Amino acid sequence: MRKSVRIGLIMLLFLMLILIRAVVQPYFYDPLLDYFKHDYLNASIPELNFSVYFLNIFYRYSLNTVISLVIIYLVFYDIKALYFSIKFYMLVFVVLSLMLFILLKFNDTQNYLLTFYVRRFLIQPLFVFILLPAFYYQKLKVGK
Repeated sequence: MRKSVRIGLIMLLFLMLILIRAVVQPYFYDPLLDYFKHDYLNASIPELNFSVYFLNIFYRYSLNTVISLVIIYLVFYDIKALYFSIKFYMLVFVVLSLMLFILLKFNDTQNYLLTFYVRRFLIQPLFVFILLPAFYYQKLKVGK
């Protein structure tokens, strides 16, 4: 594949990640979105339908993951990096989902910041911005 086509596809995929973030409100069930936008310091965490909420978290995480994996593959054309990324994304989802469930279920209002960041790592494609420089650095180290 030509380099200009790859760069165009990568830019399109990053645009897709931005669009997922921009149009999330009407399509995904997330009552914590309004909670963290408003008076989360004084209010308690709203009632959640846990099964619907975690299903929506899973959908959004999966969508972001698939796009991120395609970006990683297009940047490096390395199947080992892709396999590592798949395992990484699966492990992180399990660990962070479990943490978020525990934080929400036991509703400790003092841990609102931890809840906010665990949720953020699940619903936003932050890991692609961690893995891309890491794989690039690895490629530089192996190349020397």
